[in-house]
Amino acid sequence: MIRPLFPETDLPAVAIFLQEAADYYILADGEAPGPSAAREYFTDCPPGCDPTQSIRLGLFRESRLAGLAELSFGFPAPGDAYLGLLILAPWVRGQGHGARMLSHIEDLSRAAGAPALYLAVLESNPRGRTFWEREGFRPTGVTRHDGRNLIHRLSKPL
Repeated sequence: MIRPLFPETDLPAVAIFLQEAADYYILADGEAPGPSAAREYFTDCPPGCDPTQSIRLGLFRESRLAGLAELSFGFPAPGDAYLGLLILAPWVRGQGHGARMLSHIEDLSRAAGAPALYLAVLESNPRGRTFWEREGFRPTGVTRHDGRNLIHRLSKPL
């Protein structure tokens, strides 16, 4: 089941999930997520976007949070959709849940009238990039360095 997440009810489950999926944070940030990471999940969004308009999604397997996603609107340009985060717990990876979540996110993006869905992928995450390219995302030519990672922006027309 995929459903919206809310800090009032889902903050503890998100905190547990982030510890289970710490490998992504270690790759991206060099350390496991800290105690504020779960709260930040509910407030982070791309530049110029309104976090109250972002959609926070959870994938549940057997009543356990198994995946997180954050979808924002208005970046990189007005009307665009931006997938700021999609992480699966290690115990559900490789089972088709990422593609299922992405399909749900694409449906939400189309319903909002977005012409394209954008995301960023770390150079140090070739498995992630392979997944995104298999799902139809292509490089936009926009690349940046955050001091630790080389990050590539990808997009997919909707």
